[in-house]
Amino acid sequence: MLSNLTLLLLCQLAGEVLARLLGLPLPGPVVGMALLFGGLVARRRMPVGLEETAHGLLRHLALLFVPAGVGVTLYLPLIADEWLPISFSLLASTAATIAVTAAVMRALAPRRSSDG
Repeated sequence: MLSNLTLLLLCQLAGEVLARLLGLPLPGPVVGMALLFGGLVARRRMPVGLEETAHGLLRHLALLFVPAGVGVTLYLPLIADEWLPISFSLLASTAATIAVTAAVMRALAPRRSSDG
């Protein structure tokens, strides 16, 4: 499990480094996730235990939102002043995410024949 956590953290670190060196408009963890995905595709199989490690992290994902929630309380006055643009951006980004997810699902889902 430790080697798999190390792999995940190294991918994130490489993503951070690449994002900063190349001035990419993407967060380092997103670049790192793309690197991990590319590595898994190139390898054509999942390293032993990586899936279990990932599921373990996902089970406790809610704990990672606690610091962000605490940080939001620091900016409550600013959020109160800017509630309209924040609300609009949340609604628009949610709608866009649903639309893109539906389009990807439709494109990747196997086609069903209409003859039954």
